Amino acid sequence: LILTSFLHLSLPPSSGMHTSISEILKEKSLKPSRRSLPCLAQSQTHPINLNHFLSVPLSPDPKPDLDDLSQSISTSCSLLPPQTAQSEQKIDRCLSCSFLDMLPVPFRTEDVKDSYIEETEVSTCETRANPTFLLQKPVSRAKALLLQGKKQSDASGLLFRDGKKRIDYILVYKKSSPQVEKRCTFEKNLRAEGLMLEKEPSLTNNDIMFVKVHATWDTLCKYAEQMNIRMPFRKKCYFTDWRSKTLGRFHLRCQQIKDWLPKNPMKLDKEALPDLEETDCYTAPFSRARMHHFTINNRETFFSNSTRSRIVHHVLQRTKYEDGKSKMGINRLLGNNTYEAAFPPHEGGYKSRHPIKTHGAQNQRHLLYERWARWGIWYKYQPLDLIRRYFGEKIGLYFAWLGWYTGMLIPAALVGVFVFLYGLFTMDSSQVSKEICEANTTIMCPMCEESCKPWTLSDSCVFAKVTRLFDNGGTVFFAIFMAIWATVFLEFWKRRRAELTYDWDLIDWEEEEEELRPQFEAKYSRVERVNPISGKPEPFQPFSDKLSRLMVSVSGIFFMISLVLTAVFAVVVFRLIAMEKFASFNWDFIQKNWQFATSGTGVCINFMMIMSLNVVYEKVAYLLTNLEHPRTESEWENSFALKMFLFQFVNLNSSTFYIAFFLGRFAGRPGKYNKLFNRWRLEECHPSGCLIDLCLQMGVIMFFKQIWNNFMELGYPLLQNWWSRRKMKKGGGGGGGGQNVENKTQLPQWDKDWNLQPMNAHGLVDEYLEMVVLQFGFTTIFVAAFPLAPLLALLNNIIEIRLDAYKFVTQWRRPMPARATDIGIWHGILEGIGVLAVITNAFVIAITSDYIPRFVYAFKYGPCADKRPRHTDECLKGYMNSSLSVFDMWELKNSSEFRYCRYRDYRASPWSTPPYEFTLQFWHVLAARLAFIIVFEHLVFGIKSFIAYLIPDMPKDLCDRMRREKYLMQEMMYEAELEHLQKERKKNGRRYHHEWP
Repeated sequence: LILTSFLHLSLPPSSGMHTSISEILKEKSLKPSRRSLPCLAQSQTHPINLNHFLSVPLSPDPKPDLDDLSQSISTSCSLLPPQTAQSEQKIDRCLSCSFLDMLPVPFRTEDVKDSYIEETEVSTCETRANPTFLLQKPVSRAKALLLQGKKQSDASGLLFRDGKKRIDYILVYKKSSPQVEKRCTFEKNLRAEGLMLEKEPSLTNNDIMFVKVHATWDTLCKYAEQMNIRMPFRKKCYFTDWRSKTLGRFHLRCQQIKDWLPKNPMKLDKEALPDLEETDCYTAPFSRARMHHFTINNRETFFSNSTRSRIVHHVLQRTKYEDGKSKMGINRLLGNNTYEAAFPPHEGGYKSRHPIKTHGAQNQRHLLYERWARWGIWYKYQPLDLIRRYFGEKIGLYFAWLGWYTGMLIPAALVGVFVFLYGLFTMDSSQVSKEICEANTTIMCPMCEESCKPWTLSDSCVFAKVTRLFDNGGTVFFAIFMAIWATVFLEFWKRRRAELTYDWDLIDWEEEEEELRPQFEAKYSRVERVNPISGKPEPFQPFSDKLSRLMVSVSGIFFMISLVLTAVFAVVVFRLIAMEKFASFNWDFIQKNWQFATSGTGVCINFMMIMSLNVVYEKVAYLLTNLEHPRTESEWENSFALKMFLFQFVNLNSSTFYIAFFLGRFAGRPGKYNKLFNRWRLEECHPSGCLIDLCLQMGVIMFFKQIWNNFMELGYPLLQNWWSRRKMKKGGGGGGGGQNVENKTQLPQWDKDWNLQPMNAHGLVDEYLEMVVLQFGFTTIFVAAFPLAPLLALLNNIIEIRLDAYKFVTQWRRPMPARATDIGIWHGILEGIGVLAVITNAFVIAITSDYIPRFVYAFKYGPCADKRPRHTDECLKGYMNSSLSVFDMWELKNSSEFRYCRYRDYRASPWSTPPYEFTLQFWHVLAARLAFIIVFEHLVFGIKSFIAYLIPDMPKDLCDRMRREKYLMQEMMYEAELEHLQKERKKNGRRYHHEWP
């Protein structure tokens, strides 16, 4: 009876099974509209040599073979591992629920339903195509298992065994996993949702089973309508007037002049980069009722690979595996080890034996590797449209932002280098450095009270010269320039984002397609309210529950921040102990350079604590974010990103803030030093200032942190993938055994992807954290102390772009293509850092730097106070003597050979009445510091606001194009509906009285 039913299902479907819409889609070609040409983007989506690979063959499925049927069933059942007597019942239930999935493909009802032939899908196989990507003849299950031990150069791993159905997603599970019932129920419900499944054992590990998922045409249309996916339906046409025609002639002349000039070496060669971009088309949310509006030339290419993967991921997220509202979603199945992994497959290999210039790209992954991920093209622009097509808009926007940020760093790095060179050339000729190096008779007070001895000021000559590199007249100019640069960078990025949003068809996407998280739906499914935008009921989180969870999350954030401050306090105590030890060290080299030794060891200890606490922060932020139960995925990511930013920002910059604003400010004076716990004397600044300590802190952390991040991003996945290949060559890993695969090219694509590393669980949060917190923060917040920070950031970003590209293309599994309209919460964080940078740079110049004390001395107390200065250095003669106070060491009853010593402060001499009080110069310097902070902040904020006002967020021509597009879309939708009604009227041969005309 079963075999009879199979033979009955294999018969061709009757003509009445197709609806009128399907008949329309089966036409040879869609005729162009009377008023606008159709969009032919789908036929130009892939290179010529990929047409055969991405098309459906004309021949229908072969007739079923009864021998292959019985052999396939027996072979598939034999794949299951030996189980205990207790689990045999679960296996029987699994076999019964997935019986159709083990049958050969021609016997499935879905194949009969989905079988169709279109003349537009005819294509020829190019001889230059890689044979691993050509379609093969369908083989039975038994024959496929017999060929596992042989070379399978024809196995591309991108289609089902019938050679027709494209693999849209891969699920991986272990056959020894005890979660059999959940997996069978989940797969049964997936079939009920319209997905087709096919199982395949791994060639490298006998315990691993792959489930290939394919979405049929009806399923794609159904969920594309539910997800409001915008699809093209007409070619764009633009309004032209006399002005645009005149400008067009002008642009033509300019283009002719450019053709005579040498080409820009940074641009990609269009001849080597095929035109994979979509034609300029109007788009609208997909609707099955209005399917005749859309230009469907080929069903297989109408929905792109990334769109198909998004639809399948949507289904996987909302399919139940047990009875109960919270028992659904692939994420939960991955968490309880029912499945080991779930990912969309890569589109083939990224390398080819033939050069791309002569034979073309084998697939989009190969094209991305050759034109984006190779290190040899580090100076080229990124192919953003190709990145967006393969990895999705979210990842495409990240690389667009990273490339824009890198390009904007070029002028900042050049100005920073000029400021540094100015300090380098004036290092020896500086008046302050000369006075310190020539002060052989100036005795300085001891740095500690027990074993330290007085020292001469000339011993710190090298320290003073190095300080001059970063603390010079160009520091103020560079701080103002970087504050303005941050504003220009963000304003022009808004314009660039608007252009990308329009080109990638992301206008108004968030309101249309933002979906609820399955965890949120499961948690609050009993409480519903009507969505004010869509008018549909949806789960709702009560305000009291949201507030209580938010309070717990905020408490956890404050606890972690207090933990960071405790670690910073421990570093401060270490610096105090190290200062005394190095100042009284027996080695003269260490004793003379105790400032460098103290700062260097303190920075190293602080760096190790930063790296240790980062591991704890990530887990705590993940738990707190899940505790809040965000409504959507974007809200979850924004909440997690904000927590990680706060943690890492405090972790990285707390020690920097201490050195910049607290080091040496509360040390006291000789004879009355302030001590921590009445034991350790607080640290003092060098006579030339504390700016060099801040510079050393930033340089060490920025350099080593970037090296560590680059290693963890590329080096660690390389080591893991190398270890996986090593275990694979030995006969499989994970204890499951397997075949000895000597050549990796023999493996199908799903096996190759399984041996790659998955993308980080938090998506792009780690990538943005590295760029925003470490780079952009250090480049803007304390840039007055370290003008080489933009240069280091530029060099790192040039490497970072290709490193991330190489990682995404070659070392990671293909991430789920996600859509996004911007970079999320990171734009607000960047604006906040820009505001904070103005304040911190004002305080660094006024308090940390010696710029203000030198300025006050030059125009109030120096030799140029009453006359017009000829040269700045002439006005600073005697500055060091004026900034050092005198102390009588005999007051401490020490048996020192020197009675008087000098220390850095503005205090009265011991023979004054009263002694050791602040002088008038101290109050003048303090007033000048406060005045500089107020003037600097108001000036820079005024310039920033004026620039932000001058630069609109969206170009005017783009606004006009968007407004005209809305007008034309309404007209074209009306025309398309009118043409459809007229065709139906002619087809049926009768008129409708309610129609017009």
